[in-house]
Amino acid sequence: MQALIEFLQATLVVPLALLPIINPLGGAALFASITGGSERLAKPMARQVAINVWIILIVAMLVGSYVLELFGISLPIVRVGGGLLVAVTGWRMLNDEGSDAVRDAVANETAELSSQEIAKRSFFPMSFPLTSGPGSIATSIALGTRFPHTPTNYVLGVIVAAIGAALTAAVVFFCYRYAVRLQKKLGDIGVIVVARMSAFILLCIGIEMMWGGWVDLNRALTH
Repeated sequence: MQALIEFLQATLVVPLALLPIINPLGGAALFASITGGSERLAKPMARQVAINVWIILIVAMLVGSYVLELFGISLPIVRVGGGLLVAVTGWRMLNDEGSDAVRDAVANETAELSSQEIAKRSFFPMSFPLTSGPGSIATSIALGTRFPHTPTNYVLGVIVAAIGAALTAAVVFFCYRYAVRLQKKLGDIGVIVVARMSAFILLCIGIEMMWGGWVDLNRALTH
């Protein structure tokens, strides 16, 4: 019984640590904007985003630290580079004119996006870096470093990571799946205001990530 409780606690640590950083409720407005307010596109894209997020988080937890060590990349560098990517994405969305393949398909009711197009659009920028960005990846890598190295315990750690990441992805799917309904309640003006404010906040988050990474790098240099 005690082992089961510890297993459940370890599993819940993953979504509890990642969801405040991912902030799927905050990303719902951006998701609704990217899908052009189409319920038909929202469900498959939300499902694909959730799958992408699960894969990214699992890979980061299992092999993230080894990949960084292989290429000699530190976490502060990840924060600087990822923050730059987030800031650029926020800037582009802030100046978005609202014309891309997704919106064009929504405008033309007879047009349909292929599964390949949905997969491509759901990965960048929605899955990465808007949902599973540098902050959640760095946190996942940190969680992965806590895995025990003994074979049996390591397998249990992998199971915990898989279930925890699945719970996180499920919350992301739920928030994005019903993002369009939230958009319809806000109305056209409300959507524009929320989208622009979210893009500006995203720009600020990217700058904050870059600054935090820069501070860590300077601290390492001074020591």
